[in-house]
Amino acid sequence: MGTSATGFNASAATAAPSGAATLTHAKLELHEPSLDGALDKPGPVIGSIDFQFNPKELTLAKSAKWTRPTTRGSTKSSPPQYQGPQPSKLTLEMFLDESVFFDPSKKQDGYVVKTVEKLFSCCIPTDASHGQKKDSPPWVKFAWGGLTGFLAYIESVSVKYTLFTPAGLPVRAVATVTLQELAGEPPGTNPTSGGRVPHREHVVVQGDSLPGVAYAEYGDAALWRAVADVNGIDDPTRLRPGQRLLLPTADELQRTAAPTTRPRPRPQGAAPARREVVAGAVR
Repeated sequence: MGTSATGFNASAATAAPSGAATLTHAKLELHEPSLDGALDKPGPVIGSIDFQFNPKELTLAKSAKWTRPTTRGSTKSSPPQYQGPQPSKLTLEMFLDESVFFDPSKKQDGYVVKTVEKLFSCCIPTDASHGQKKDSPPWVKFAWGGLTGFLAYIESVSVKYTLFTPAGLPVRAVATVTLQELAGEPPGTNPTSGGRVPHREHVVVQGDSLPGVAYAEYGDAALWRAVADVNGIDDPTRLRPGQRLLLPTADELQRTAAPTTRPRPRPQGAAPARREVVAGAVR
């Protein structure tokens, strides 16, 4: 059962012998975005959100996009045309209950509220990505023992508080979390697909320049020409705040940086270039 077909990888989720089963808690693994822009391999682990109680059900959705071109005057609908798959979505509920380990003689530490805040923080950029001007929320993967889900980001979090202390502290809640798939197939793995490797983006801020963006992204300011080429920029001095720049892939950087040895063709009928020899040097 592979992730490309069902959204889950259950290759390691084998049944334990009778009487030897142990309770394994589900969790959401949190990662930094990938370091090289690939959508099939996350960056370093930055934490996890453990389920206090394992989910009793998971909702996995997958859809395809179809279009029906319309023709003026036609009395029947045209045949549908397949446009491609939509990203998978996984919806699950997390039941949080601090009252189950409530001790009247001790002060509660706000476990429910802290867990909810951690879920909400998955909808905003990580500190590392924001510092590098590559804003991205954590990349998330659902894991439950040997069962692992697709690489995703948290699309939405909805929380309903259902129990409070006399002081007004929430001690019970149900959080509904929706994860959306980042990419269905690793880029470049299917040479016959004809698909392009997806680009990362950089949002221009005040004071940005193409050499500065190239240096921040690739450590080489001279690669600004590749950024300009991918974005069709003729005047590199005209960048406006809020503009989205596509960042070249490794292949595009190599093509732009590769020197050309082919001479430019001379227009038909043009005279050969004039050369002067001065002290053995050709001008």
